[in-house]
Amino acid sequence: MKLTIQLRFYTRFGQTLFISGNHPLLGNNNPEQALPMHYGGKDYWEIQLHIAPLEVPVSDIEYHFLLRDADGTWYEDWGEGRKLRFQEWKTEDLLVTDTWNNASFYLNAFYTEPFREVLLQSKPGAVAAKTIKSSHLFRVRYPLLPKGQVLCLLGSSLIMGSWDTAQPLLMREPKADGYWELPLYLLNGDFPITYKYGIYDTAGKRFVRFEDGENRVLYASGTADSLVVVNDGFAHLPDTSWKGAGVAIPVFSLRSKTSMGCGDFTDLKQLTNWAVRTGLRLIQILPVNDTTATYKWTDCYPYAAISAFALHPVYLNLYDVAGDENAAVVKAAAKEKKRLEALDVLDYEAVIQLKMDLSKQLYELQGKKTAASSDYKAFFAANAHWLVPYARFSYLRDKYGSAHFSGWPEHSAYDEQELEALSKKPAVKKQLGFYYFLQYHLHKQLREAAAYAHSKGIILKGDIAIGIYRDSVDAWQQPSQYHMNLQAGAPPDDFAVKGQNWGFPTYNWEKMQQDGFAWWKQRLAQMGHYFDAFRIDHILGFFRIWSIPQHAVEGILGYFVPALPVYGHEFEERGIWFDHKRYTRPYITAALLDTLFGEEARKVAKAFLEEDGKEGLYKLKPAFATQRQVEAHFAGADATDMHALKLRQGLYDLISNVILLEVAGMEGQFHFRFDMQDTYSFQQLDMDTQWKLKQLYNNYFFERQDAFWKREAMQKLPVLKKVTDMLICGEDLGLVPASVPDVMKQLGLLSLEVQRMPKDPRTAFFRPYRAPYLSVVTPSTHDMSTIRGWWEEDRAITQHFYNEELQHTGEAPLVCDAWINKEIVNQHLQSPAMWSIFQLQDLLGIDAAIRRRNAAEERINIPANPRHYWQYRMHLTLEKLLKESDFNTTLQNMVKAAGR
Repeated sequence: MKLTIQLRFYTRFGQTLFISGNHPLLGNNNPEQALPMHYGGKDYWEIQLHIAPLEVPVSDIEYHFLLRDADGTWYEDWGEGRKLRFQEWKTEDLLVTDTWNNASFYLNAFYTEPFREVLLQSKPGAVAAKTIKSSHLFRVRYPLLPKGQVLCLLGSSLIMGSWDTAQPLLMREPKADGYWELPLYLLNGDFPITYKYGIYDTAGKRFVRFEDGENRVLYASGTADSLVVVNDGFAHLPDTSWKGAGVAIPVFSLRSKTSMGCGDFTDLKQLTNWAVRTGLRLIQILPVNDTTATYKWTDCYPYAAISAFALHPVYLNLYDVAGDENAAVVKAAAKEKKRLEALDVLDYEAVIQLKMDLSKQLYELQGKKTAASSDYKAFFAANAHWLVPYARFSYLRDKYGSAHFSGWPEHSAYDEQELEALSKKPAVKKQLGFYYFLQYHLHKQLREAAAYAHSKGIILKGDIAIGIYRDSVDAWQQPSQYHMNLQAGAPPDDFAVKGQNWGFPTYNWEKMQQDGFAWWKQRLAQMGHYFDAFRIDHILGFFRIWSIPQHAVEGILGYFVPALPVYGHEFEERGIWFDHKRYTRPYITAALLDTLFGEEARKVAKAFLEEDGKEGLYKLKPAFATQRQVEAHFAGADATDMHALKLRQGLYDLISNVILLEVAGMEGQFHFRFDMQDTYSFQQLDMDTQWKLKQLYNNYFFERQDAFWKREAMQKLPVLKKVTDMLICGEDLGLVPASVPDVMKQLGLLSLEVQRMPKDPRTAFFRPYRAPYLSVVTPSTHDMSTIRGWWEEDRAITQHFYNEELQHTGEAPLVCDAWINKEIVNQHLQSPAMWSIFQLQDLLGIDAAIRRRNAAEERINIPANPRHYWQYRMHLTLEKLLKESDFNTTLQNMVKAAGR
C-alpha cells in the first residue's frame, strides 16, 4: 500500500516540518522519532510510506505535524481529528492532503469539551451527497451553524456544479471528530479544481453564502485506484459570533436553605437554576481544594491548599451524605446551623468544626457500607495516587497538631515503606478511611453538581492556583519538584506597593520536565472531572515567577526566576563605577533615619544599627540584617500596637533600600531591585550615574528577558494544553512581559481584560469594546473591590471615569447608583469578547432594591493584606434570588440584548 501525506504550509528559511503519530510507522508519538517531510512544491510538504499488505493497521492511526523553527524551537499543530482510517478508506493508494491547524484559530475553542458537550449540543442534520464511486473525500469543520443550516460545496468542476448556487452539494452531518464530509468522484480533466465551502438553508431550500477568502485550489487528481482525502481544516466563515455571559462567586459565599454557615457543592445546583433564569451560561468559582492546615480562620485562603487534588470538607452537604437513614445526626445540629446562617459573614472556624464533627459521626454509622460499594471502590482505584498520601498527611497533621511536616517528630520525610507499615495499623487504617470517605462524598457531590449544570446548558469554570502551599501533601511527597528555599509572589503594583509574598515554594520546572510534567497532567485530569473551563491563576508564572528569598518578608525584595542576570562588567562597559557594597547593601544615613523615624531616629540607631566606617553611615546589626530577623523581634507585638508596627515597617524599608540583589550561591550575578529609582540609595547618586543605571535597569526588565521568557513558556504551556480538553483562560495581569500576548494567541488561550487594569500604560481604563474575541472581560475580580466599592475609593478617578468612560457631563454622583452600575455591566455585556463574566455582587448592584446596603461588605479579598479573612457571603439566599422577578427579568433582557 502506498501512503502519501501532504501538508500545505508556507515555511521560512530554516524551518522544517515533521510528522508524528501513535504507531511505529510514525514514530510512536516520540518527537525524537518524528519523520521529516520534504518540500514538494506549491507550498506543499509531503512524506511517502510504503506499507506491506500484512502490515496495514487494523485500527485508526492518529497523527499530527510539528514545525522546527530556525532557532530550534518546536511548534505542534493543534486539535484532534487527524486520523488515518485504513479500514474505512479501503484503497491501495491513499493520498491525504492536510491543512495546518494553528492553536490560535478561534474555532478551536468550539471543539473543547464545554462547547462540544454542553454549549453547542444540538447539531444540524444534513443530507449526504449520493455518489457511486468516490475518488476524493472532502472534510472540513465548522461548529457554529444555526439549526436547519448545513455546509455545502461548490466549485469549478462539472460535478461540483460549476459554481451553480441553485444546486450545491450538501455535506454529511459531522461525526464525533466534528468534520463535515463529502465523497466525490472527480474527473482527471477537471484539475486543478477551484472550490469553496458555503452555507445552505435546508428549511428554506436556499443558498445562504460562500465562505470568506480566496478560492481553494486542489491539485491532487489521484488515480483510478487511489483515494484522496482532503482535510481542509476550518470553513472560512464568521467565527466570532458566539458570545456568552457568566457569574463568578466563591462556593463559600453561596447561601441556601440547606447551608450551614457556608456554601456547599450542592448549592451550585440552585445557582445553576438562577443562571438559566437570567440567560447566563457559565459559573466561575475559586479553588475548592482542601486548605485545612490549622483548623483556624487563617485556613480560609483558597489558594493555600494542603493538596492540589483533594476537595475541601467545608463544602460537604451533610444532609446529602446522611440521607434519610441518618438524617437525625444532622438535624441534631439545627441550633448551630441556625446560628451560623444568621451571620452576615463566614465563621470559618465554627463551620469547619461543625462539619468535621458531623462527618465523623456519619462515618462511624455508614463508613463500612460506603467502602463496600462498587462506586466507592472505583473512585478509590482511580484516585489512589493522591488520595492515599493525602489521607496519611491529614492523619499526621491531626496527630501532631500541625501541617508543618518538617517539624513532625516522625515521618517528616515521605517514606513509602514506612508509611505503608503505619497505614496497616488498625487504628490508623480507620482514620485514613475517614478521609477517603470524606473525599468520596465531596467528589460525588461536585460531579453531580457539574452534571446538573450540564443538563441545563451551563458550564463550570474552575481556578487552578499557580502555587502550592509550603506545608502541603505535594511538597511533603515530592519536595524535589519545588524550590523550597524560595517564596513565590508578585512585584509591586498599585494594589500592593511593597509587592506580594504568597509564601509558596516555586516550581522546579527542570525537574518537572524530566517526567513530562506528570504532576501537572494529573492535576489537570483531576480538574477535568468537574470543570469544563479553568482560569490559570497568574499565568505569568509559566514565563517566570517572582521569587523571594526566605530571609525576606516583603515581595519587594524578590526577583524573577528564571532571568538573565546583570554581570559586573556590564556596569563598566556603560561607564558606571561598580561599587559592590554601595549597590548591594542598604545605604543608611542619618538623614534617612530622620525621615523614617523622626524623633526616634537616635533610639533606632542605637538599638538596631551600628556605624559603617564612614561618619554618618550606618549598617544593620547582624541580629537585624534581614526582614525575617526583624519580624521575629516584633513577633510579640499586638496588632494594635501602632508604634511597634511603625518601627518594624521602618526597618523593613531600611533593609529593602538597595539597588541590586545578589543571590546566594550565584555571586557576581545581579538582579535589579524593582522600582530601584524610588529608593533613597538611588536618589543619593549623582545624576549621570542615575541616568546610566536607569538605562541598564530598563534593559534588564524590558529588553533582554523577553525571548528567554517566551522559550520558557513554550516548553510548558503547549504540553499542558495538549493534555486537557477544557477551555483555558489565563489571568495575564500585572507586569506582563511583551511576549505574553503572542504566546497566548498562539496557543488559543483566553486573556483576561479588566476595566480598571488596562494593559496599555497610556490609558487610565481598559475599554470593553476593544477586547479581543478570545478573552474574558470583567469590571472586577475577587482581588478587587466591586464596582460600587471602587466608586467610593478615589473621587478624582471616579469623576474621570464618569466623564470620559461613561460619557456623562457634570459632577459624578458620590455613590454608585444602580443606573451607573447597570451601565458598567452593560458595557461589558456589549463587548466583542467571547465571555463577559461578573462577580455576583456586581450583577446585584444594578438593582437598588436587592443589592447589599453597605458596598464595603461586598469585597472578597485584599491582596495587600496577607492575613485577610476571606468571609464574604451572599446577603440573600439562592431561593430568594430566584424569586426576584424584576431583577432577574432585567438581567435576562440585558444578556439577550447583547447577543449572549
